Amino acid sequence: MTTNLLDPQSTSLLDKDGPDTVRMSIPDAEAVGMKALRALGFSEEDAKITVDQLIDNALCGYRFTSLPRILAIAENKRIEHRAPVKIVHETPLSALMDGGNNVGYVSVYHAAQLAIKKAKASGFAIVGVNNSYFSGRNAYYTELVVKEGFVCVHVASAMPRVVPPGGAQVALGTNPMCLGFPTTKDPLIIDIGTASMMWGDVGLHAHLGLPLPEGIGVDANGKPSTDAAAVLEGGVVPFGGHKGYGLSLAVQALGLLAGSSLPRNMPADYGFVFLVIDPRTLQPGGEFEAQATDLINHLKSVRRQPGVDEIRVPSERAFRERRQRLTQGLVFDKKVIDSLEALSQ
Repeated sequence: MTTNLLDPQSTSLLDKDGPDTVRMSIPDAEAVGMKALRALGFSEEDAKITVDQLIDNALCGYRFTSLPRILAIAENKRIEHRAPVKIVHETPLSALMDGGNNVGYVSVYHAAQLAIKKAKASGFAIVGVNNSYFSGRNAYYTELVVKEGFVCVHVASAMPRVVPPGGAQVALGTNPMCLGFPTTKDPLIIDIGTASMMWGDVGLHAHLGLPLPEGIGVDANGKPSTDAAAVLEGGVVPFGGHKGYGLSLAVQALGLLAGSSLPRNMPADYGFVFLVIDPRTLQPGGEFEAQATDLINHLKSVRRQPGVDEIRVPSERAFRERRQRLTQGLVFDKKVIDSLEALSQ
């Protein structure tokens, strides 16, 4: 199953090997994920859609949003009641989709594809999907859209995991937001969560028995805690104080636009929105991509502080590391792989 792709002592490795880790080739990692999802009742198509993102997340350096997410899916009782994703309202420029209680990896992927199709036909599209959960990494979907030449705004509201300033209980989701822009090179993807730590990362810390940084979370009584298991019973705080709180609230409100409150009549629940724009609706000559590239080059050319080798832009690190891990393979915590293999038995 495992493959030693490079010398474990090599200084060029992005991820170091250890007694509690396992290095896998990409096909081997895909096979572990596919087998586990099939054991959970996923169709071949839905498993492939999900694993494609999970592996890309690992390639881009986001270990907690990769194969460990299958363990979270397995623990969620919602997986037991699923129906096909369907469109419930549609215009030439828009669509509202019922996610069929599927994981977001599946339903949000289909929403992104529909938004692309509509934007190709009309130059603009807005698509929302509800009745779903666990959509994973926003940048993955946004990159799919941007590679078609479109500007993309993608937000994902969620069920309460975040404590508002001054509060002692959760009221908002982790609520990530992502913006993407085509350039003449790699796309520019800006993907941020509005919580101090994404919920999947808290879950991974708890699974591995690792403490959280100070100031990240609270326990069920609203008391600050670094115990990840206790924080899973409580919540995390917004990033950046009142500014992150404001952005989190805005994403939650945009989730309502996608019908987040419709399935369960909850004011804070999962809702996913894509706003997709063809730059040629404003610049028919196709100048935008070159202008966006000039903007990035301008940023990277500014005078640097002593000791700084380069000015980077969002997504640059992830794309660079993806290219390296394609040859180096992927490193996972052995405990995670063992758990996935046990799930597949």
